[in-house]
Amino acid sequence: MTDHEGCGSEGCCGRRNSSVRLIDPRMPELARCLTLFQYVQAVTGGPVARIDQAGSYAVPSARGDAFAVRPGEITLRLNADGVDSAVVARDEGTGAVAVRLLDAEGRTVHQGRLLSEGDRLLVGLARTVDAGARAAEPSPVPEVPAWENGDQLAQLDAVLTDGGIARRADFARYRGEHRAIDVAVIPSVLDHVCSVGLPVGVAVFAPAAMQACAGRVHVTDRTVGGRVFAALAESSVEIDLAGVRACRLVRSTAAHGPTSSIELDDEDGRCVAVITQFGIVGEQVHTAWEHLAASLPDE
Repeated sequence: MTDHEGCGSEGCCGRRNSSVRLIDPRMPELARCLTLFQYVQAVTGGPVARIDQAGSYAVPSARGDAFAVRPGEITLRLNADGVDSAVVARDEGTGAVAVRLLDAEGRTVHQGRLLSEGDRLLVGLARTVDAGARAAEPSPVPEVPAWENGDQLAQLDAVLTDGGIARRADFARYRGEHRAIDVAVIPSVLDHVCSVGLPVGVAVFAPAAMQACAGRVHVTDRTVGGRVFAALAESSVEIDLAGVRACRLVRSTAAHGPTSSIELDDEDGRCVAVITQFGIVGEQVHTAWEHLAASLPDE
């Protein structure tokens, strides 16, 4: 998601009447900052996939950390070394305030727009840093299990590293089950889980950031141009199927044993979204999801 593309939130893009200050982008300082806020509109994604959720942040995790998706909380996972800077942007005209995480190319990889006046005051507690301070104190290199024989979390962390490009290039080495499936089934999958009340999890990726949610799909919609929408738990997910160039079903070990994930790749080979089951969901839910995954047609 670039500064001028895909965010759709007021105060995201630089303007003449905006003030911007750098805050500490390193973990755990960044995690402490984000968890200060109670009412946030959090957005992660790009032109092909996007997730939008209002609420408060769970403690953000980094690659190699434990991972959980809890109801009602904004779940953010970061490749800490890929988050080059973090800024607080205030629109002096409207008073809108947003915390934005940027990569080395200046792209906004995640934005949290502060919805309450109390949170806009609390943002003053965020530690301000000077330009260039990030490079002087790099984040420690995390220990992440190899994706070739790793569990579900290792697969997600491999995607978080570089969009999954290196993983996809050598995917023949993966020891788990995987197959290409028809991307055209995605609307039917979402419609089905909505109609039967089957909870699912969705993760959406931007460079160095992943935002995830889990729960029941309340409503789905699609446009003639191929955009698919789903209201999922407290989140809104949007996928542009016209921008999806590959779709794969990948099984990896998770809380209930081998668990299927639908991975959507863009034209550059980057994984932009994953539909799956996260964590402990109950044996019946897991079984129903695996039956659905097994029924999906090959590409």
